[in-house]
Amino acid sequence: MSAVLDWLNNIIWSSALVYLCLGAGVYFTIRSRAVQIRQIKAIFTQMFRGKSSNEGVSSFQALAISLAGRVGVGNIAGVATAIGFGGPGAIVWMWISALLGSSTSYVESTLGQVFKEQDPKSGEYRGGPAFYIEKAYRHTKAKGLFKVYGMVFAFVTVMAMSFMLPGIQSNAISGAVENAWNVPTWTTAIALVIIMGFIIVGGIKRIAHFASLAVPFMAVVYIIAAIAVTIINADQIIPVIELVFSSAFGIDAGPEAAFGGILGMAIQWGVQRGIYSNEAGQGTGPHAAAAAEVSHPSKQGLVQAGSVYIDTLFVCSATAFMILSTGMYKVFDADGETIIGSGRGQMVESVAATPGEKWPQAGLDSMMSGFGAGFIAISIFLFALTTIVAYYYMAETNLVHMLGRVKNPMVLAVGKRVLQLLILVAVAVGATSASGSVWALGDIGVGLMAWLNIIAILLLQQPAFKLLRDFERQQKLGLDPVFVPKDLNIRNADFWEVCASRLESGAEVRKG
Repeated sequence: MSAVLDWLNNIIWSSALVYLCLGAGVYFTIRSRAVQIRQIKAIFTQMFRGKSSNEGVSSFQALAISLAGRVGVGNIAGVATAIGFGGPGAIVWMWISALLGSSTSYVESTLGQVFKEQDPKSGEYRGGPAFYIEKAYRHTKAKGLFKVYGMVFAFVTVMAMSFMLPGIQSNAISGAVENAWNVPTWTTAIALVIIMGFIIVGGIKRIAHFASLAVPFMAVVYIIAAIAVTIINADQIIPVIELVFSSAFGIDAGPEAAFGGILGMAIQWGVQRGIYSNEAGQGTGPHAAAAAEVSHPSKQGLVQAGSVYIDTLFVCSATAFMILSTGMYKVFDADGETIIGSGRGQMVESVAATPGEKWPQAGLDSMMSGFGAGFIAISIFLFALTTIVAYYYMAETNLVHMLGRVKNPMVLAVGKRVLQLLILVAVAVGATSASGSVWALGDIGVGLMAWLNIIAILLLQQPAFKLLRDFERQQKLGLDPVFVPKDLNIRNADFWEVCASRLESGAEVRKG
C-alpha cells in the first residue's frame, strides 16, 4: 500500500503541478497588477471590519476558519519535511509560493463569495469551488460539462477532507504528545475523537467561535516563542539567511556546497509544502470566504489573500528559524536515506532520522531546556485540531452541495452522520499509523484538489477581476464598496441579485 501511495503521489505531484501553481500565481499577479502588494493596507484593515449575522460570520471569523485550515501540521512538521528533503532553500520557495499564491487566493476566494448560496434550512451561507464551477457558466451551452466538473470537485473534496487529510493532523498530534510526555498514541486517538465529536456536531457557528479563539491565540504565542529563540540565538540570523538563499538557488557556498545539487528538490518541496500549508489554489479558502457577511466579494478575497501571508511568512518562517538556527535538521537525497548535508555543515546525530515535529521540538528545547517538546506538542495540538475541524466544515459543505437536490431530508441527515463518523475514524487511524503513509495519502488529496481548482479558476477568473476594478473604483470615491451584479454584467450570482433587488426597493441590507 505504501508503494502504491508513493507512486500515485509522484504522478500527481509531478513538476507539472508545481509549475502550474507557480505559473497561475505569476499570471494572477500580473493580471491583478500585484493586488497582494498594492492593496496591502486594505488586506489587513478588512480583516477586522464587518460583523457576523444570523446567516454569516464576520470577516475575522471567516479568516479564523480559513487559518484554522491553513495553520496546522504543515506549519511545523511540514516545514521540517521541506527542509529534510528539499534543503534549507525550500523555505525561500515556500515564501515565493506564498507571495504568488496570495493573488491566486484572492481570485478563488472572491469567486467563492460571488457564487455563494444561502442554505434554505439553516440560513447559513455556503460556497466554494464546486459552487462557482457549476454556476459561473450556467447560462451557456457548456453548463452540463461544468456541472459534472463541479460534482467531481465536490466528491474529491469530501474524500480529501474526511479521509485523506485528517490523519496527517492527528498523526502529528499523537507523535508530538508521545515525544513530550510518553502518552500512548491510542490514548491520544481516543481523546481526539471525543473532542472532535463535540465540536463538529455544533455546526458552522460553533466551528467559527472555536477557531476565532484558538487560532489567533496559539499563532501569537508560537511566534513569540520563535522571537525568543531569535533573541537567544541572534548570532545565527545572518548565517541562516545566507544558508536559505544559497540553497534556494543552487549556489555552492562553504560547507553547504552539497545543497547546490538539489535545486530542483528545493523548488519541488518548497512549493508542495507551501501549498499544503497556505492552501493557495487548493480550493479550501473559498469555503471559509463564502461564509462571511460582507457587502462586496472583493473584501473577503483580500482578507483571504492576507491569510496566506500570515500562514507562511509568519508561522512557517518561525518554525524554519527554530530548526535552522539551532542546527536541528538533516538533509536527505532523493532516495530519502543518505544524508547529504546537515545543520551548519555538520552531522547532527541527535536529530530524529525522519523529518517531522520532533525537529522543532529539539530546536526549541536546545534553547529552552525542558520546554521545547511540551510547547510544540501543545502548539501542534491546537493548530492540528482546528485544522481537522475546518476540514469537516469543508467536507460537509461539499456533501450538502452533492446531495442538495435530493428531496428526502433523511438522505442528507444520514449523509452528514456518515461523514462525521468517517472523519472520526480517519482521525483515530491516523493517530495510530506510521507517518510516511499518512503524509503520502494527504499529499494525494491536496494535489487532486489543486489540479481541479487551479484549472477551474483559470477558466472562471473574469468575475474576480471585474470585482477588483469595481472595488477599487468605489474605494477611490470614498465609498464603502457594495456589489450589484447587473452593474458589472456578472450573471448567476443569485444571492447578490436578491440583495441588490432589496437595495433597489429601499430594504435594509447588511454591509460588512
